[in-house]
Amino acid sequence: MASMMVVRRLLRSPSSSLRTSRALGAFVVRHISDAPESGAAGLLKWREEKDTMGAIKVPHDRYWGAQTQRSLQNFEIGGHQHRMPEQLIRAYGVLKKCCAKVNMEYGLDPTKAKAIMQAAQEVADGKLDDHFPLVVWQTGSGTQTNMNVNEVIANRAAEILGHPWGSKFIHPNDHVNMGQSSNDSFPTAMHVAAMLEAHTKLVPKLSGLQKALEEKSKEFWDIVKIGRTHTMDAVPLRLGNVFSAYATQVQYGVERIEATYDKLLQLAQGGTAVGSGLNSKKGFDVKLAAELANETGLQFKTAPNKFEALAANDAYVFSSGALNTVAVSLMKIANDIRLLGSGPRCGLGELELPSNEPGSSIMPGKVNPTQCEAVTMVCCQVMGNHVAITVGGSQGHFELNVYKPLLANGLLMSMRLLGDASESFRKNCVVGLKANEAKISEYLEQSLMLVTALNPVIGYDKAAAVAKKAHKEQTTLKAAALELGYLTEQQFDEAFLLHMLIIEQRRESEKVWDERKLSLIFQKYTNTREGSEKGIRNGTNCIISSIYVIYWS
Repeated sequence: MASMMVVRRLLRSPSSSLRTSRALGAFVVRHISDAPESGAAGLLKWREEKDTMGAIKVPHDRYWGAQTQRSLQNFEIGGHQHRMPEQLIRAYGVLKKCCAKVNMEYGLDPTKAKAIMQAAQEVADGKLDDHFPLVVWQTGSGTQTNMNVNEVIANRAAEILGHPWGSKFIHPNDHVNMGQSSNDSFPTAMHVAAMLEAHTKLVPKLSGLQKALEEKSKEFWDIVKIGRTHTMDAVPLRLGNVFSAYATQVQYGVERIEATYDKLLQLAQGGTAVGSGLNSKKGFDVKLAAELANETGLQFKTAPNKFEALAANDAYVFSSGALNTVAVSLMKIANDIRLLGSGPRCGLGELELPSNEPGSSIMPGKVNPTQCEAVTMVCCQVMGNHVAITVGGSQGHFELNVYKPLLANGLLMSMRLLGDASESFRKNCVVGLKANEAKISEYLEQSLMLVTALNPVIGYDKAAAVAKKAHKEQTTLKAAALELGYLTEQQFDEAFLLHMLIIEQRRESEKVWDERKLSLIFQKYTNTREGSEKGIRNGTNCIISSIYVIYWS
C-alpha cells in the first residue's frame, strides 16, 4: 500500500517530467522487479527483458534492457544526482554511430547498421537522456553503462525497423557492441567526451574571460595604484598591469589545457578486453579513429599502445592537472578582485564590483561579491576532483584501471564547472568592474613605499630611515627627508616624479624609452634649468630604476 502511495505521488508531482521520470525510475529499481502482480506493479506497465542470468522486469516506456535494470537494483548509491555525466553518454552515442558505420565494412548488415546509426545519433543529440539512469558508482570498467548504451540503441534501432523492444532483432552485444569491449569503448568515450567538452565549451569560455580581462587592462592602463606584496604596501604600478597579469594567467591556463589534447586524442578502441585486440578486426581501430575525426572535426587517432590505454588513465590525470592549475589561477584572480572591492566604506575599495543582487537578508543595502564567491567555490570543487582523479588514476591494477567512472565524472564535472564559472564571472563581474580612482589616489599618496624612489639618490639605508621617521611621527616622507637633511626640497620633488612619469610611459609592447627621452620628460615636470646636468642625471637614474622595478622585477 505504501508503495502504491509513493508511485501515485511521483506521478502527480508538478516537477519536470525528466526529474519525475528519474525519481520514478529509482523507485522502480528498488521495488518493481520483485513486486507482486497487485500493488505497485499493478500501477505501472512493464515488459520482460532477458539476459544470460534470466528474465527481469523493466519499465515499459524505457529503452534499456536487463543488464541496465540489474545495475539499477545492485547499485542504489547516490540517486539520480550521481548519474553518469551526460557528456559521456552523448560521446558514447557518437562512438557507437561511428562503430556501426565502420562495422558495415566487416559484415554488419547495412540495414541494421543504419538503424543503429540513427538511434546512436539520437543518443548523441541528447534526445534519449531519460533512458540512462545508471550512477557513477558501479563497476569500475563502466561495463554497465556500456551495456546501458548498447541496450537503448538496440531497442530504439529495432523500433525504427518495426520490431518490438526486447525482441533482440538488433542485439546489444552482437550488433551494437560488435568488435568492442567495455574495456576499450568506455575509455574511448571518456576521451571523446573530454575533448568535446574542452574544445567546444571550456576553452572558448576561458578565452572569453581572458579577453575581458585584457580589455580591463587597457581601460585601467592610466590608473596608478599602490602595489602590495605580503599584503603590505609596496611600490606603485598600473592597475592595468594588475589586470594584464590576470589575463596572462588565464591565457596560460588555456595553453596548458590545449597541451593535454595530444594524449586525449589517442583512443583505446580496438584494444578490446586487455589491449591485445581479441575479436577486433584488423584495421578497425584506425578506421574508427578516422571516422570519429570526420564526425567531430577533432583529430582523433588510435593509441599506439592499447595496453597502456586500458591499464592506465594518465591522460586524464594530466588533463586534470591542467584544470587544477586553472582553478588555482581563478582562485587568485577572484580573491584579488573581491578584496580590492571590499568595503564600500571600511575596506580597500579600490574596485567597484557590479551590484547584481541584494547581499543580506538582515542588513539592508548590503551587496556582496557573489560572483567571486561562486568562482572560488568552483575552484575548491575542481581541486578536490583533482585529488580524487589522482588517486583513481593510480589504481591501474594489472591490465585495467577500474576507477574509470570516477575519473570521467570528476574530469567532466571540472571542465563544465570551470567553463560555466568563467562565463558567469566574465559577464556578471569582470565587464562591469570600475576603478575607484579617488580611493586609489588616496592610498598612493599615503604609502611610505614611495620612498623606494629615493634609493638611487640617497641610498637604501637613508631611504629606510626616512620611511621609519615618517611612519613613527605620522608625517610625510618629504618632511621627514628634509628634517633629516638628506635632500633639498627640489631634490625630493625631482625624485618623486614616478607616479606622473609612468602615466606617459609606453606599454611593454612598444619600444623602450631611451635615457634622452626620459630626461626630456624629467625636464617637463621639474622645469629643470638647462645646465643643471647633475639634477637631470640624478632624476633620470631614479626614473630608469623605478620603471625597471615596475616592468621587469
